[in-house]
Amino acid sequence: MFWTRKKSAVKLNQNKLDMLDFAFSSFHLHSFADLGGIWGVDGGYTFYLLDKYQLANAALIDTHPTEVVTRRSKSYPQLRFIKGNFGNETVVSQVGQVDAVLLFDVLLHQVDPNWDRILEMYAPLSRVLIIYNPQWVGSNLTVRLLDLGEDEYFNNVPHNRTDPPYDSLFQKLDQKHPDHDRMWRDVHHIWQWGITDAALQDKFESLGFRMQFFKNCGMFGNLKNFEDHAYVFTK
Repeated sequence: MFWTRKKSAVKLNQNKLDMLDFAFSSFHLHSFADLGGIWGVDGGYTFYLLDKYQLANAALIDTHPTEVVTRRSKSYPQLRFIKGNFGNETVVSQVGQVDAVLLFDVLLHQVDPNWDRILEMYAPLSRVLIIYNPQWVGSNLTVRLLDLGEDEYFNNVPHNRTDPPYDSLFQKLDQKHPDHDRMWRDVHHIWQWGITDAALQDKFESLGFRMQFFKNCGMFGNLKNFEDHAYVFTK
């Protein structure tokens, strides 16, 4: 599936599209918030939903808008772009009540607040949470990847030590990031967590949600300890 735009195209993940179609057609969703939905896809899943379904309200939240998203958003009066970190309480209040919240490839990046706290923050705002995340299968317990040490960290993330922003990462963990009011160890630009399915499912159960959809979408790249898993939870 391709979402086309002027001069280029973004390839959207079919597993994510299938999951969205299941959720929006099965649970009669009319509004949503897409958390961190710009990086790599220029808001492609937001625009896919807006083009396919009759939606009254949509919010796209991210820290770095692109020119493509800014331009294309003008065609959708029901779409709000919220610039900021979706883990910030002020941003959460701006999102407000929606039928569904999308978290695609973002939970593993969330620290301060951690990924489980993010779920606590958005669970009261929505009756459906739609998750696609590289899940940890390397052990029975969720791990903070930085705690593995430098060698094992880079054995378990899809980046080289010399790739920005990972270059000299372990030497600057306790230095303040130039664009964020926090240390490098707590920025969402780097891989942070290996989250197990058991931990994720237990968290949703504690929040009063039931799993309605699950698909194991296979190994993430060549990382033997991560698999892409798709979830839809409802309450």
